[in-house]
Amino acid sequence: MVLKKKKEIQVDAFFLDHQQLEKLQRFSKAEEQNLASLLLHCAQLNNGIQQIQCIKKIMPLVEKMGQNSACDPMVKACLDILGQTYFSLGAKNPLKKVLASSLNGLPERFMTLAVQSFVCCLREELKTTDVYLYRKVLDNLASCMEDFSLGRASVKNLFEEVLQFLQKSLLDIQEENRKNHGNHVVQTQLMHDLLIAIKVSMMLVQKLQENIQGSLWKHHESFVWQSMCSLLKSSTNFLMDAALLQTVQTTSGLAVILFTKTMYEPAEELPSLVSDLLLGSIKHTDMPAWFVSNCGTLCVEECPDSVLLFLCHGALAMLEWKNGSMGENGEKLLLDIASVLLSLSSELKESSMATSLSRILAIWTNSAQAALVSGSPNLKIKLNGNSDIIGKLLEYIYTHWEHPLDAVRHQTKLIFKNLLQIHRTTITGSNEKSDPFFARLIKHLLSLEWHVKGKYASLGCLVECVGTENILQLDRTIPVQILDVMNDQSLAPYASDLLETMFTNHKVHFTLSFQESSWIDQWHDIWVSPLLVILCEGNHDQTTYIIDYYLPKLLKCSPDSLSYMIRILQASADANLGSRGTRGALGALMACLRTARAHGHLELSTMMSNGLVSTECIKQGLVHQHNQVCIDALGLLCETHRSTEIVSMEEMQLIQFFMMYNLNSQSPSVRQQIGSLLRKLFCRIQESSQVLYKLEQNKTKQELLENSTKRHPLGILQQYKDFMSSVCDRLFEVLFPGSSHPTRFSALTILGSVAETFSVPKGQAQVFQLDQEIDSTRVWTLIQCFASTFEEVKVLAFGLLMKLRDVAFNLQDSENLDLLFQAAIDLSTSTKPYDCVTASYLLNFLVHHKGLQHICLGKWLEHNSQMDENTSVSTLEKNTLAVIKLLLVNVEEEIFQAKKSLLQAAASFPMYGRVHCITGALQQLPFNNLTLVAEWKEMVARLILMSYKLSAVVSPVVQSSSPEGLIPMDSDSESAGRLQMILHEIQPQDTNDYFIQAKILKEHCKVESEKLADHRPMDNICTEMRGKERQTCDVTAQMVLVCCWRSMKEVSLLLGTLCKLLPSRATSEPSDGLITVEQVKNIGDYFKHHLLQSRHRGAFELAYAGFVQLTEMLSRCNSESLRKMPAQWLSGVLEEIKSCDPSSTLCATRRSAGIPFYIQALLASEPKKSKTDLLKMTMKELISLAAPLNEPPSVIPQVHALNILRALFRDTRLGENIMPYVADGIQVAILGFTSPVWAVRNSSTLLFSALITRIFGVKRGKDENSKKNRMTGREFFSRFPSLYPFLLKQLEVVTNTLNSEAEELKIHPSLFLLLLILGRLYPSPMDGTYSALSMAPFVPFIISFYWPK
Repeated sequence: MVLKKKKEIQVDAFFLDHQQLEKLQRFSKAEEQNLASLLLHCAQLNNGIQQIQCIKKIMPLVEKMGQNSACDPMVKACLDILGQTYFSLGAKNPLKKVLASSLNGLPERFMTLAVQSFVCCLREELKTTDVYLYRKVLDNLASCMEDFSLGRASVKNLFEEVLQFLQKSLLDIQEENRKNHGNHVVQTQLMHDLLIAIKVSMMLVQKLQENIQGSLWKHHESFVWQSMCSLLKSSTNFLMDAALLQTVQTTSGLAVILFTKTMYEPAEELPSLVSDLLLGSIKHTDMPAWFVSNCGTLCVEECPDSVLLFLCHGALAMLEWKNGSMGENGEKLLLDIASVLLSLSSELKESSMATSLSRILAIWTNSAQAALVSGSPNLKIKLNGNSDIIGKLLEYIYTHWEHPLDAVRHQTKLIFKNLLQIHRTTITGSNEKSDPFFARLIKHLLSLEWHVKGKYASLGCLVECVGTENILQLDRTIPVQILDVMNDQSLAPYASDLLETMFTNHKVHFTLSFQESSWIDQWHDIWVSPLLVILCEGNHDQTTYIIDYYLPKLLKCSPDSLSYMIRILQASADANLGSRGTRGALGALMACLRTARAHGHLELSTMMSNGLVSTECIKQGLVHQHNQVCIDALGLLCETHRSTEIVSMEEMQLIQFFMMYNLNSQSPSVRQQIGSLLRKLFCRIQESSQVLYKLEQNKTKQELLENSTKRHPLGILQQYKDFMSSVCDRLFEVLFPGSSHPTRFSALTILGSVAETFSVPKGQAQVFQLDQEIDSTRVWTLIQCFASTFEEVKVLAFGLLMKLRDVAFNLQDSENLDLLFQAAIDLSTSTKPYDCVTASYLLNFLVHHKGLQHICLGKWLEHNSQMDENTSVSTLEKNTLAVIKLLLVNVEEEIFQAKKSLLQAAASFPMYGRVHCITGALQQLPFNNLTLVAEWKEMVARLILMSYKLSAVVSPVVQSSSPEGLIPMDSDSESAGRLQMILHEIQPQDTNDYFIQAKILKEHCKVESEKLADHRPMDNICTEMRGKERQTCDVTAQMVLVCCWRSMKEVSLLLGTLCKLLPSRATSEPSDGLITVEQVKNIGDYFKHHLLQSRHRGAFELAYAGFVQLTEMLSRCNSESLRKMPAQWLSGVLEEIKSCDPSSTLCATRRSAGIPFYIQALLASEPKKSKTDLLKMTMKELISLAAPLNEPPSVIPQVHALNILRALFRDTRLGENIMPYVADGIQVAILGFTSPVWAVRNSSTLLFSALITRIFGVKRGKDENSKKNRMTGREFFSRFPSLYPFLLKQLEVVTNTLNSEAEELKIHPSLFLLLLILGRLYPSPMDGTYSALSMAPFVPFIISFYWPK
């Protein structure tokens, strides 16, 4: 049972202006409905869906009109209004399609009139001159030409005007894009507009061929010819412009070929022209002058690789490959395209280009199939499985079938599948099953190890060609081998897909070969029996993945096999109950029954009545010692094929039995599954209850139900209510103070599901409401959950209280609320870090109370009566503002005290708690809908100022060169001596007790100093003066550090949150946002300073979290000065790294501290669909710094570069964009390992480790000989071709070092790294004769390491 949220279809209604309404009113008749009155009624509706129903009535009404109606001015007026309405609607509005569909049925007698109206409206549209309104006109043109006869006729009438508009729009958008260089938001919008303009131009040429047929328009002076030349020239420019989005370039490639095909004569020479373009063998003398003048940039010997790729795509998509219409030239072009694409595959390594190439190769295989049907015998020979081109394509497949990109892997599978079809076409008439090409492929594939993911899809394709039986004849153990592989989740989906293909094909083979069902036992022996053995005895992972991936497919193919499985398992269920490690027959039975019920193969009532499973058996499963058996038994009760299936009394009793024993599961995954399954059960109760309410209202249906189920609807509903009530009783019962974390987590998760599932809109009958089960004790129980040290418990309790807040507040008196508020304020300054989180959740809950200001805040803050009078201000906004003001006043006072004594602040009032509560309060505010804007602006300014002050107090500690043991000097002389003594105490000692015991300082410094001087043991007591009273407080260097770095963390998160308040769109007034541009710039400078200066990892990691929020906002911002800041900061820090300035404060130790984080945040904020210019520039700079050509004056820039590169290669957000630099990174790391400087070698080692993980994946197993996380030599060197000569050269250097004449053996430093890489590569049986990147040259070097001279 899959839970899906029902989507409400929303349709924007259209409205007519005053003039149009007046015109309709003039023609409408009150006594009868005519076209005008129907349109008037439609325009007055506010609901788009109702308007759709109304529009559908137009055509029946028009068809009833008489023959002379075409002359009626009312009809003319209505058609004018319909035309204006059509062009005013948005392209995605369903009303537009409904209107077009209705007008397609317009009677012939009205067509001329309607075309006139639409032509008039379209002509007005084409007069648009604003570049940013072109998109609406282009969308309208596209809609007119798409299955809309009236629209197409209008465009045909205005063909030349439309052509003129399109060429103007292409030029204007291109110019506007150039003007907005650097503004990613506007540029992206303009590029999408440009894409639509190119597509509409192509659509115009394709859909209205009759307008440009014949030779009249081909006169070079004609307007249409000049317009076509202009479109061709623009498309060529876009194709060559690498700054545009790749989709724009791809579509331009299609357009160039289409326009050339339309204009070129004679048509049979067009394939030769395209071939010459792709091969760079074009001669200007052979070309028409118009082609050279418009496409001159393409007529060069060396076109950019990307341009060649898009031209190949254009040729494959726009030329006619069927029926052999292009003759021998067409066949030559097809083969030329293949050779060009295969040569590009070794050049184009960028992820987007690699994806496009694989997709275009798949299109080529489709075109080749189409061409073969009517192709010449010569073409069949050249595309046979044994041919050179097919061999190279197989080489491409073997290299890319485990590519890291899903899209490339998917296309590789399609290419392989099509290649098999191509070969089948070339051998039509021969016996496919004994074909040597297929036999050779099967043999090679079966010789591969099962960890190769490409093996599964390829075998699946071959099964469809030669059949499962032929493959099983080679090896009968294949099904068992594949099932054994399914203990690895990464392989399980591939394995299950292959098994499904094989057993489905095998069943078809048996069905056709045998008349009766005598074959079923043989089929069961091969496909079902091994499954049952593994389900009973297999390990946890293997059985789980088989049940998830394989079992549903098997039952779908053969539902009758279920009875066979149950019969076998029941026979041994009593004897084989399973254990903590294995499911046993009972567990396997539960899994099979659960899967069968969930997929609709069996009803639970049928199972129990037929004796397939007993209540006692299910109970055994529900309390089984194997966690997954419990989950399967619960799933059997909760999961059904229909979400409205009635929950039986037996099921409810079994669920109650399950909840008695399983709420305290220690496994997080089991708790999660329990919550998910019970949620499905509650949804079933909710949805089936709605059906029961409807049946109750309909007596005839009610009688049917009584006859079928023998249960009265009201009786079932009462059972539902009682069951849900008992479930809630049980859940609240286990939430007692001191209950374990697993129990609390489970109970709160389930209660949250209950609250969410049964929160149906008012007015709808509801079987159960959690509100009615809540009393003051239970509210207090939920509030006490805030005290848990686990934040996930706080989150769940808070979420539940928010759903029940109206009831919760009504049950709490003002005294309790005041105590809660006082507790929250006290906890916000606790020295225990998790207390401030509790305070935050308490305050976030209390700010929703309407009376909070009167009850709690009155004694803290001056009351603002004007705010109470303003009824438009929400309770949440008023209370949040007051709470933040109170917290801010307190933290400002504490910062003032901390300036005097940071030691006292750390021990008595750490400030980070208050700031954490402020950030939490801000995060639940609706910033787009605030009323008290002036007050919030003032508050934001104060918060920013407070952040800077707090940071200034604590930053000396986190920026210290050794922050972990530092207690800074206080400003007052009295405590200076005591602090000086602590500084003596924290000198490094042999024991670690300093980090365990608190250092306590006595009031009289002199006495203690003398004790220190005498090296005598001393009492660890420290007295701090606070006001006039004396308080004893224990302070360690760790307490100070925790106070400081947590304060820095909270300041960073607060400033990051505040940055989001800047409006993303440019506004007319800079004051429209709660935060100004200048404040954002200052915050940016603050983050820059602390990321580059902090030494403590906790501090700069959390400054990074806030900085990421800032940089993401800047990339979307419309303010040019803000948008350019990331690039400026990046250039600045790279210059500082390169400068080697002795006065630089950048940290060269601690893996460059915050510098990699700073650069990561700047690069990760670049828009995902952009050209990633910042990344390219940064990588180029860093790689040149990391591998300097000459001896640099300082190695510090090299160390920084290596550390930053490591961080970038580890950053998953950069994804495949970082892959083109991996080869350079490997070279840098290996060369850096030979440096005489330890810092460089250390950073190089870390970089190398990150790169190995990036290339081969995270190693999850302990088997060093496993071929997971490895790849074939061909695949490795195809992805990183520059490493082939580099590694060979390094091996040669290493060999020369080993074979030198020196007396003692010298081992080259990089030998270990080279062997680590080569150890991850292995030869593949698929390695053919086509690969130039053979592993053979490496072998002599490796052998020489064993026997050096």
